[in-house]
Amino acid sequence: MAVDDVNGTLASMGPRLRAAREHHGATLVGVSYATSISTSTLSRIETGRRKPTLEVLMQLAKEYGVSLDELAGTAPAPAAKPRATAPLSFGDDKAVLPLTRYVGGLHAHKHVLPALDDPPAQPRQVSHGGYEWLCVLYGRLWLALGDQDLILTPGDVAEFDTRTPHGVANTSPDGPVEYLIMFGPQGERLRPRTPPAAGRGTGDRKAAESAFVTSRVPRW
Repeated sequence: MAVDDVNGTLASMGPRLRAAREHHGATLVGVSYATSISTSTLSRIETGRRKPTLEVLMQLAKEYGVSLDELAGTAPAPAAKPRATAPLSFGDDKAVLPLTRYVGGLHAHKHVLPALDDPPAQPRQVSHGGYEWLCVLYGRLWLALGDQDLILTPGDVAEFDTRTPHGVANTSPDGPVEYLIMFGPQGERLRPRTPPAAGRGTGDRKAAESAFVTSRVPRW
């Protein structure tokens, strides 16, 4: 395997390790207690600030019940379950698709949450260092951000400090929800280079932000 391929694989493991931990329902503190790996080391690995060693990967793979191939993104794709109403076909687990192939700086990845058979449970919230920008592409996403419950639809964007407890869930049984994540492990934020659109002054933006923040997830 070429050096670039190795670096790309290691860079993509951070989001996969984070997704595996969240799917396992574990916190950084809990994983640290179970594996004797410090929480700071786990956090740096998940955010791409540190490359994991083989020993650490083997410990985490065992703890999360996944294979090294799955963490490296080289495992065969699971058999798809077609859904008549969904534009995509995939297995029951959340799909995480890394879009960047380097260690450090902003990370980009796409998440896909499958459709639900039952009403969604309150999203389990986590917190960690960094800054996140989220954009919904398809479906309806429940974002639990601190003490707020927000419903995001295609085109909606949220950005927040990831030290604020946060979690997500699909709100609809009719299809999946797809969203993009831009994550800055050092707290990096996106920098707009274009002025606001005509007629959208500061007052309009504040009103829009206020309406966005107060939108609530509808109950089933």
